[in-house]
Amino acid sequence: MATLIHTISDHSDDVNYCAFSSSCLATCSLDKTIRVYSLSDFAELPYSPLEGHAYAVHCVCFSPSGLLLGSCSTDGTSVLWDSRDGRRLAVLRQPGASPVRVCRFCPRAARLLAGAADGSVVLWDVRSMAPYRSGQVKGGSLVACAFSPNGDFFVTGSSSGDLTIWDDTMRCLCNEKAHDLGVTCCDISSHPVSDSENGFKYFQMASCGQDNLIKLWLILFADFLGVQLKYKCTLHGHCAPVLACAFSCDGQLIVSGSVDKRVIISETSTGNTLHILSQHTRLFFICRYVTTCAFAPRSPLLATGSMDKTVHIWQLDLKQPCAGGTVENESKVAVEDWSEDDVSAWLCAQDLTDFVGLFKMNNIDGKELLNLTKESLANELKIESLGLRSKVLQKIEELRKTTSSASVPDEFLCPITRELMKDPVIATDGYSYEREAMENWISNRRSSPMTNLPLHSLMLTPNRTLKMAISRWLETQQK
Repeated sequence: MATLIHTISDHSDDVNYCAFSSSCLATCSLDKTIRVYSLSDFAELPYSPLEGHAYAVHCVCFSPSGLLLGSCSTDGTSVLWDSRDGRRLAVLRQPGASPVRVCRFCPRAARLLAGAADGSVVLWDVRSMAPYRSGQVKGGSLVACAFSPNGDFFVTGSSSGDLTIWDDTMRCLCNEKAHDLGVTCCDISSHPVSDSENGFKYFQMASCGQDNLIKLWLILFADFLGVQLKYKCTLHGHCAPVLACAFSCDGQLIVSGSVDKRVIISETSTGNTLHILSQHTRLFFICRYVTTCAFAPRSPLLATGSMDKTVHIWQLDLKQPCAGGTVENESKVAVEDWSEDDVSAWLCAQDLTDFVGLFKMNNIDGKELLNLTKESLANELKIESLGLRSKVLQKIEELRKTTSSASVPDEFLCPITRELMKDPVIATDGYSYEREAMENWISNRRSSPMTNLPLHSLMLTPNRTLKMAISRWLETQQK
């Protein structure tokens, strides 16, 4: 079970990233700041917020010891901070001053990796504050990176969809086309996976992308084979681009966050969905993407951040998995066709596990679930508490709304809001968006919501053909 235990609402703009050390949580935002919190009580540390970047901060990371904090920004710099007192120790300027999208500390050496929008990759020596090695990704922006646990190699992901494996001398070892529409994030588990048949040990890697998919991979190093990247499986739980993924410290779980506003926790061994978290929804914000997620290294905590300007902290009960299976993808099976086990899994995902037995005893399947009312909850299911009845009814009402919009063709949904478009416009990236949502987007940034690449013009052209198609579809739904 995952229980929401705290919400951080200190940022004044979209939350871009969050990262844990053994004692702290760091977050960063479009508001140009980094904020640091104690894990003991989630209080903001006295020196927080950290200010120094001229533009949006895209990523933060802690060094293995937790004593250093790294950050990177659109301003073309990576900054090193002392996590004990917030002192700025160094400003590392990316060659070409390209916006730096991602940064990571090497697990075993005093080095920081920084990847930029122009595809440049720099491995900085944090003792000398000078570049140690540098490289270049071809054909796209570098948007993701992850080190192996031993620090011997690292993986980068690009907006062109490639995953590239490098050794610590910045020699390219392997390149794989992984996500057709672009990689958004990647992570490597700290626990190797054993191959009983051949006796090899693999590093397990996850990647996610604009194609709505999470892919699991196995990386093998062997003297006589060189490096091998083996595809393992694909997780299909999200219905929109997946922006973030991360392994738990033991490698048994993977969490992902998406444009569909949901966080999904899955088992890496089976691919089964354990929890679906959907608390990052605020009616007052157009953009509510879940942009980042991270597991704490030494405690059962999960942090998720979003364009709703908040960071949620979740407590995981890893000893009590949900009964009744999983809800793998609600769009694949209509709610009306859910079995009793599907309803049980949905109850678990909504933190209503206490009602699983009651619903099973009354043979509540998907059709019965949608027909439940406040009267039937009180009189037939005998739920005495008005508060609990209201909570269950609210979740059912949310499910009804999801069900009513589940059949909307995907091309009719705005990529930003994931809602039916009323006034579709075409941007210069070739994609169609709801006018109000896109105008809000370009008022703060000049990049494409779909590709993250620069927009050559901010001109929006009415998509009358699409608007007519949506009108015709709405007319057929009303018959």
